[in-house]
Amino acid sequence: MSSRPFKPTRQQLLDAHGKTVPDLIASRLRVLFCGINPGLYSAATRHHFARPGNRFWPALHLAGFTPRLISPFDERDLLDLGLGITNVVARGTASADELSSDELLRGATRLAAKVRRYTPKFLAVLGVGAYRAAFDRPKAQIGLQDGTIGPTRLWVLPNPSGLNAHFQLADLARLLRELKTAADAR
Repeated sequence: MSSRPFKPTRQQLLDAHGKTVPDLIASRLRVLFCGINPGLYSAATRHHFARPGNRFWPALHLAGFTPRLISPFDERDLLDLGLGITNVVARGTASADELSSDELLRGATRLAAKVRRYTPKFLAVLGVGAYRAAFDRPKAQIGLQDGTIGPTRLWVLPNPSGLNAHFQLADLARLLRELKTAADAR
């Protein structure tokens, strides 16, 4: 069942600073996607990757993870597909630049505990810079990582924000398709 979409007001966006978005998680998912932290739009709506222009949902569909383009307001449909969403840091901010390196490191520790509890096949962190800082892997590149968290493999993808001009929608979809191929084979 979908929740009702709405566009937050300027005041609702300001009030969303520090608010959280509930995890979309279950045991033994194929892929647990992990954002850096909720933006104010997502925190105000309480849905992941909710800002118009965020390319997560279209890229997920183009990569073949979803049979149709899913709206952030229908995000619970992902659970039936073996997919979930969480964040490194729970609190909403106007920009990920507001997060301290210590906050990212603490977030990675909490994230690792969550991954050990739910044991997804893959944890896919959406943001190479955040992954490098949070997991203290300064040379990490996009793609499959060497380490694991318990049995969970780690994968790093670009941040799908519309502000990330280095990667276009087709690039994101191609990189997500590589993850899908790996997740389907495992």
